[in-house]
Amino acid sequence: MAEEGVFMKYTLAPSLLAADFSELGEELSKAERAGVRFVHFDVMDGSFVPNISFGAPIIRSLRKRSQSFFDVHMMVEEPIRYLEDMKNAGADRVTIHSEAARHLDRSLNRIRELGMQAGLALNPATPLSSVLLSKGLDSLLDLVLIMSVNPGFGGQKLIPYTLDKIKELAALRRESGGAYQIGIDGGVTMENLPSILDAGADFLVAGSSIFRPKERISENTRGFLEELSRR
Repeated sequence: MAEEGVFMKYTLAPSLLAADFSELGEELSKAERAGVRFVHFDVMDGSFVPNISFGAPIIRSLRKRSQSFFDVHMMVEEPIRYLEDMKNAGADRVTIHSEAARHLDRSLNRIRELGMQAGLALNPATPLSSVLLSKGLDSLLDLVLIMSVNPGFGGQKLIPYTLDKIKELAALRRESGGAYQIGIDGGVTMENLPSILDAGADFLVAGSSIFRPKERISENTRGFLEELSRR
């Protein structure tokens, strides 16, 4: 299992949702050989989002062959039901959706009790104030993940106004002295990377721009990592 506290200034987490499911292990290995140390898993239930992906068995299988930090994004209703399964599968961090958990405080505390890092994801139309300012959850968080597409499918284009949310969150973090990372998930490409970094994101989930075409996984990965190292 990956060490905790290994974050650099910027973190790239390729999303396996965009990989070839028949070759998940090999495609993950290609990204890792190119320098990746984090991997993002999108767990979908077909209810909270209109798609079904993979669950604990796939994560457990890949854990056996990887030392990367496993960042698990739970796009499911009432994710607290699956937290122990994610821990047992080898998750290092679990990110849950503010819109899907009835009792956010209880769910986030449970993630920490299980020894994992805790993240909170917000859909594009969910305002920051609905979960951070009014409920004071930031002290429980290692990551706030701003969805820059409506979740459920890969390959979508980034919604421009979500960059304003990242700027707002970055300002809030500065004011409060928060220690959480600011993540972005959806439509991240080499072309919009400068705007994303300028807005204040430091945890970047990239799917199609890493794993497609599959013949360029290594080159795509190195391109992102080299650009991040220059910042």
